[in-house]
Amino acid sequence: MSHLPQPVELPVTERASALPLRTQLVRFVLTGGLSALVDFGLLVLLMHLGLGHTAAKSLSFIAGTTTAYLINRRWTFVAEPSRRRFAAVVVLYAVTFALQVGLFSVLFDLLSAQDLSLRVVQLVGFVVAQGIATTVNFVVQRGLIFKIA
Repeated sequence: MSHLPQPVELPVTERASALPLRTQLVRFVLTGGLSALVDFGLLVLLMHLGLGHTAAKSLSFIAGTTTAYLINRRWTFVAEPSRRRFAAVVVLYAVTFALQVGLFSVLFDLLSAQDLSLRVVQLVGFVVAQGIATTVNFVVQRGLIFKIA
């Protein structure tokens, strides 16, 4: 019977509680910027390839939030891996998934009815939905999830 290799975890050298709010916020925004590039880039690519806006946003959201969680856990909130924390993140991401994809879909439909280019509709819908979801994510992750052992 073969066993799959286990991921290697590097030791955490800082503690999240030792990082000031400003440092966490700056790191969260930088991580969010990178994750938003992954999300938006994939959204535009998938729609260009013919996928509908809701399906494309769903897949791009998954890629972007996975990127964000992996970086935030190690760098922004400096937390050891934990099954309870991972379960809490799954619940949070399910909520923000519904929030972000739902808002994007509603805004996409509303803005598409205006005389705007597809790229403007995509960008405005993305920025508004992403901004609201990012705010919810930071507050819940800092105040609850990364305080869970």
